[in-house]
Amino acid sequence: MGQMIDFTRPDGGTTAGYLASAGDGAPGMILIQEWWGLKPHIKEIAERLASAGITTLAPDLYRGRIATTADEASHMMDGLDFVDATTQDLQGALTHLREHLGCGQVGVMGYCMGGALTILAGVNLKDLQAAVCYYGIPPSEFADPAKIAAPFLGHFATRDDWCTPEKVDELEARMKSAGKHPVIHRYVADHAFSNKTRPEVYDEAAAELAWSRTLDFLKQHLA
Repeated sequence: MGQMIDFTRPDGGTTAGYLASAGDGAPGMILIQEWWGLKPHIKEIAERLASAGITTLAPDLYRGRIATTADEASHMMDGLDFVDATTQDLQGALTHLREHLGCGQVGVMGYCMGGALTILAGVNLKDLQAAVCYYGIPPSEFADPAKIAAPFLGHFATRDDWCTPEKVDELEARMKSAGKHPVIHRYVADHAFSNKTRPEVYDEAAAELAWSRTLDFLKQHLA
């Protein structure tokens, strides 16, 4: 089982995070929470990644707070400094995985709000080997997806009214116009289809297919 740890940000501050280790010499993953916070669901994903041989660190971007309603989650997400979260919390997690845990190859992966931050990380953090985005795209003024350097895998839902199909098409077109080769999968499902704690939108078949594709992608790029 994993454990909560503290790691250092570039500015000298500290951030808590859930660490699930896959042992010495394993590649690393920065796992980014949904807008609800660092819930047990995200920790379970960290454990699944560790079981697949990837040491995973999930930063607690809300500093211990957990939303219990969509309105509260929206308020907490709106209050998050996305630039600070990327350049400080996520960069600190990357440095911790590399320099303290010995992870040579490191990727980033996130869901919903974490998917949007995955794109921000892909643009702003140097030397990532993979980026896996689940149904999240930041506003274009925050990050231009054409500048993502790492190999990119995206999982998106056709019935998503937040991360809409039109936004997904635009993301793919922007990346391809810049000579990138994003791997984009679209599922006939709702937003958050991979979150089994939300039975009203969870789609087991889509979730398991996306997970299988994710592991195949990570084995290719984090090996």
